[in-house]
Amino acid sequence: MAFGTVDVEVIAALRAALDKGDLLSAQEDMLHYGHDETEDLVHPPEVVVRPRTTEEVVRIVKVCAAHHIPITPIGGRTGLSGGALCVHGGVGLALDRMDRIEHIDEQNLQVTVQPGVITQVLMDAVAAKGLYYAPDPSSKGSCTIGGNLAENAGGPRAVKYGVTRDFVLNLEVVLASGEVIWTGANTLKNATGYDLTRLIVGSEGTLGVITKAVLRLIPMPKASRLMLVPFNSAVQACEAVSAVFRAGITPSALEFMERDAIDFTMRHVEGIAIAVPDDVQAHLLIEVDGLHDDVLMRECETILGVMEAHDCGEVLFAETAAEKDALWKLRRNVPVAVKAHTIYKEEDTVVPRYALPQLLAGVKAIGKAHGFRSICYGHAGDGNLHINIIKEGVSDDYWKNGLPIAIRELFALTVSLGGTISGEHGIGLVQRPYMDIAFDRTQLDLMRGIKQLFDPQGIMNPGKVLPEG
Repeated sequence: MAFGTVDVEVIAALRAALDKGDLLSAQEDMLHYGHDETEDLVHPPEVVVRPRTTEEVVRIVKVCAAHHIPITPIGGRTGLSGGALCVHGGVGLALDRMDRIEHIDEQNLQVTVQPGVITQVLMDAVAAKGLYYAPDPSSKGSCTIGGNLAENAGGPRAVKYGVTRDFVLNLEVVLASGEVIWTGANTLKNATGYDLTRLIVGSEGTLGVITKAVLRLIPMPKASRLMLVPFNSAVQACEAVSAVFRAGITPSALEFMERDAIDFTMRHVEGIAIAVPDDVQAHLLIEVDGLHDDVLMRECETILGVMEAHDCGEVLFAETAAEKDALWKLRRNVPVAVKAHTIYKEEDTVVPRYALPQLLAGVKAIGKAHGFRSICYGHAGDGNLHINIIKEGVSDDYWKNGLPIAIRELFALTVSLGGTISGEHGIGLVQRPYMDIAFDRTQLDLMRGIKQLFDPQGIMNPGKVLPEG
């Protein structure tokens, strides 16, 4: 598809569209906004606009529509699928200046926010009022609510509380025409027409620009218990996961880390020192939370019994807040540590949790057959396994031409186990070629029809999610 050029006329029109926002065009700014955390990819926009209001976004989108210019929403640039990369140049719509928490409704347990609010900032603001916003991606200190909405982000506590979509009541969206809509209602139940809210969440900026969100809150849990459980077999650790739920316990987090993941992280991150015996191959990090200590203690006893039945090693219980923080620091820094060590590709597979052992065993078998090493970790309670394929020892030619064949095998295995090819990172640019594994032509054509209806010119984040028809 041919797009218009961001020329002097377009830049002048974009400047006129901004009352208080910024327009950036320096090369260093384009490079800054031209990458996220996806491998080493860089796709700079031709110009970056940083609006502060919905009205400015409307005028920017209308300029792009009038000149057939691609427009890519950009959040905290922490994504892992290339969803915010400007692969066709055009306008980078940086929403970092739309960062206001507009209203915390303590009576109805709701909060209204702009898309540029940092997730941790929102969590802290509502926590100060005794409330809890549960979706907490590993990058919560730098990712934004808009990016979380675009990718339907999850995080460790999704296993109990749900992903971003489960906390969204209503969205203000600027469509490709410049029209503004609200997608739903600020109510807990809504059976009125098609669910546009759930359609927009996870659409990665391909259907419109989210400029405001009304999010659901819950009361803050009063207490938590955290344990680190070692296993001599990574597959056996995965087998223990579904047994926890069958025992009647729903943890607030249940995370899996391979031995290599922990070793990488302890070498990379200061202040983490956990003794790991040589025969330990994996750990589960398990948290329970709630309102009553006695209930949590009984749940921990049940979980411990399940772990022992699966031949775990000596369990480490975090007794203090500092010990809990250290264990969570370990888990949240795994992807940072792996990336610091080597170039890698991260695949975000998810299967029904009972199939997790089969997925892990299959990943290792495919790696052995194709000659690559993988480091696996993830949200085991959801069946969500992050597979980091590291470039160390792999030729450039194989990395470019051979590895996609192996990745197709990984995704085919995942789908055959009842899973799908992305649990929380989205499709974006890098998973787009594999969408045919998860969906047949009829399903993809329905999605293309939705895209065409929302964005007939194809200017909203082009080159993402849907493969060429």
